[in-house]
Amino acid sequence: MLKKAIETRDNNLLHEFFPSELMDYFNITQYQTLCSVQNKSEYWLIDFEERNDLPVGYSASDYESKGFMAGKLIQDFPLRGKAVFLRIKKRRWRHKQSGVIIKRDFSFIADGSKFTKELLDFLKDASGYTPRYDQQHSQLFPG
Repeated sequence: MLKKAIETRDNNLLHEFFPSELMDYFNITQYQTLCSVQNKSEYWLIDFEERNDLPVGYSASDYESKGFMAGKLIQDFPLRGKAVFLRIKKRRWRHKQSGVIIKRDFSFIADGSKFTKELLDFLKDASGYTPRYDQQHSQLFPG
């Protein structure tokens, strides 16, 4: 297993492989090259975390970051013949007085964008979303 922290040059290159809508709101925190024992093939696991930037219309003096919601493991389009899995964590913020939790609304992303349906459904919190890969590859997503 090759596990790498993201350096600036790596991050710049990886930005070229993913839709700008994703890169506008998420940072790539690390990536790993892994090998499946079952079929002896390599694949990439790339970790994304939503940036700590409040949605438009909310004041930083009124809200604080409360970490992340439960993340999802989503299979994306293959790169260079290798499967690609994205571990994505969406952020949540809490109102300091009322305790109300908010999260970013990604419904602005067009259905015709360069996202897989599964990734698009996750970002938009579509009610019909079923995590196909979370159970199958649970060892990749502890907690």
